[in-house]
Amino acid sequence: MLGGIRGRATGRRVWGYRGRTLSSAAGPHWLRVVCAEVSTEGGTLWNGPSTSRALPASVPRPDLFRIRDWTTEGYAYRAELYAFAPDPIVSPRPVLDEDPGLPETWWKEMVAALDALDDVPPPTDREAVREEYLRRVIPQFTGHQVDDVTWSTAHGDLHYGNVTRGPHILDWEGWGLAPYGYDAATLYVYALLTPETAARIRTELSPVLDRPEARTGMLTVYAQALQAQDRVDLYAELAGPVREHLVHACRAHPLFWTFWPHPHANGTRV
Repeated sequence: MLGGIRGRATGRRVWGYRGRTLSSAAGPHWLRVVCAEVSTEGGTLWNGPSTSRALPASVPRPDLFRIRDWTTEGYAYRAELYAFAPDPIVSPRPVLDEDPGLPETWWKEMVAALDALDDVPPPTDREAVREEYLRRVIPQFTGHQVDDVTWSTAHGDLHYGNVTRGPHILDWEGWGLAPYGYDAATLYVYALLTPETAARIRTELSPVLDRPEARTGMLTVYAQALQAQDRVDLYAELAGPVREHLVHACRAHPLFWTFWPHPHANGTRV
């Protein structure tokens, strides 16, 4: 029994980012434990999974059955017991190294899930992407200006290690307010290491990404990759393709991708 939840880990243990979480199969369920120093628990990431329970069932995700909190020796813990998603994740890494072979029906279901999430009124108490942040990094790292932003509800970390072949969407700790199209843009940009696959994904996600209001969401994902390229390996891998796509976008759609010369833009001047 862990934190009042009956059960024990029965599968391979999976560590989360920087060791904050530890997860494993627990019989017919999935057990996730998050840890923080006492008095630092709470906040957006801590409460993300519990608050995501209020999202509609049309957003496919494993049910969260139980939550238990406890403290010991200066640390706070939270155990979360989920339904087990039997289908495997799409990729062991956030980015795609090869075509995952997802059928057209999978993409239709993913677009439907993104639409269902977009129908949720944008939360006022949760931010997946801060407006101050995107207005700063988009000009600095892409050379584009930010006009009006269309806000929507987003998962906030929708990469290929957080979606299954169901599809089910996992890991809701960071969900909240983001520019429209941010989740779809993440799926697209994280496929750029496999250009043919990325081109297909861009087509599959066109119902979202072809909308003019998706421009800021795409630019945000581009800027995040370029900003973090010197400290995060996967963003270092993505930086080159991101720059190439920025140049291509400027040339192919100059009115849509309004360019604003900026002294700190990273090689995107056209």
